[in-house]
Amino acid sequence: MLNYKIISKIIGSLLWLEATLMFYCLLVAVFNHGHDVMPFIWSILIIVGAGGLFRLFGRKASTSLGRREAYFVVTVTWILYSAFGTLPFIFDNPSMTFTDAFFETMSGFTTTGASIIDYPEKLPHGILLWRSLTQWIGGLGIVFFTIAVLPSMVGGSVKIFAAESTGPLKSKLQPRLSTSAKWIWTVYLILTVLCAFCYWLCGMSVFDAVNYSMTSTATGGFSTTSGSIAAFKSPAEDYVCIIFCFLSGVNFTLLYMSAAKLKIRQMFRNSEFRFYTLVILFFTALIMLELIARNHYTVEHAFRSSAFQVVSFITTTGLFNDDAAKWPHVTWVILAVCMFLGGCSGSTSGGIKSIRGVMILKVVRNEFKQILHPNAVLPMKIDGFNVPTAKRVTLLAFIGLYLCLALICAFIMIAAGIDNTNAITITLSSLGNVGPTLGLEIGPTMSWSILPEWIKWICSFLMLVGRLELFTVLVLFTPAFWKEN
Repeated sequence: MLNYKIISKIIGSLLWLEATLMFYCLLVAVFNHGHDVMPFIWSILIIVGAGGLFRLFGRKASTSLGRREAYFVVTVTWILYSAFGTLPFIFDNPSMTFTDAFFETMSGFTTTGASIIDYPEKLPHGILLWRSLTQWIGGLGIVFFTIAVLPSMVGGSVKIFAAESTGPLKSKLQPRLSTSAKWIWTVYLILTVLCAFCYWLCGMSVFDAVNYSMTSTATGGFSTTSGSIAAFKSPAEDYVCIIFCFLSGVNFTLLYMSAAKLKIRQMFRNSEFRFYTLVILFFTALIMLELIARNHYTVEHAFRSSAFQVVSFITTTGLFNDDAAKWPHVTWVILAVCMFLGGCSGSTSGGIKSIRGVMILKVVRNEFKQILHPNAVLPMKIDGFNVPTAKRVTLLAFIGLYLCLALICAFIMIAAGIDNTNAITITLSSLGNVGPTLGLEIGPTMSWSILPEWIKWICSFLMLVGRLELFTVLVLFTPAFWKEN
């Protein structure tokens, strides 16, 4: 059976951390004399109280945390963080339903960026910062953030990291996971600060620059205005966004090794990075030619718009500088493929991850060789690392399950009367933590507020499952998980 006391102790500590994060938003609300001061005060008090009750229940817990407890803690933490994260929205706007508030918060923590708020510019500054902060914390992982900041708060951190991290191949910088987490979060923080500074230099206010830098480096996509980056009408800001979203879609361990240790060549020797970069360049060129030929864009405008949207979709950021709904429909197919692929493992982006794309290509290549040489033993190596057979089986299981979930949920949405293209891209967007959707009813620049309530719950579930890479969540629904050893 699960050790509920250690689970309760960890959850209680993590809830206190959420209250601390919310406190910074309260300070912004007080500074701006917003009407969100009391909503944050009440929210913080409730979360601190709930965290105290969890800690009280787990006060005599052992320090032993098994694999099952790790999967349970990670899944429940993300759900509870989203549930308690709804409080500022509900207290600030009592007319907002819990479904809408939960959808918005889950979209934030999973860095999906899909929103049910039509006009975010009408929200007070504290609430806007809370939306952006949920994405920034969720970018590398809620529990991973805790391991970096307060390693003693979370027991069995290696098991928890395995349950929350993205990608099939895990890599560590240091023997101690907490040390690796600190270095990775340092890179993340530096990227965020540099991004905010560049946005400010390009003309954004300090508040907007901070918010957009958090959602850009987290590849989340929440905006302070309904017009996203396009509202600023600044080519310079478009290019800043492209650069930092691209970098945030790269494996952070690789970024650290390349930049901090001055091994830039190592980045270009990495198979996943090359695949990720070549896909972006190829798709950008295709869309650019379409925009020049059919929409009569100038070369610079076509390059900037195509590069922005391809990077935004493949890194699952969801920000926009142009309305892709007005583009040729063939570009929608390209952007949908970007949704599916995603960025690199160990980054803040979603999708299936580029490393799995590399692995699939190598599996296919080996299969062709096997046909010609049936008795040959063909290893599969990625950057000198031999991928064991177990990892290949997991890859096929992941892709199969991903496609099955996408097909089932898309079918449900089509049966509910949602436009076919919207149903497919809403499913891919939620499961890949992308944010925008393509279709006739809901365009890439629109909110998802018109969706039925029960569809929003399906989307919220897909966001969570996609962010935690399917198995971490779905294993909880298997009978074997609840059986005694």
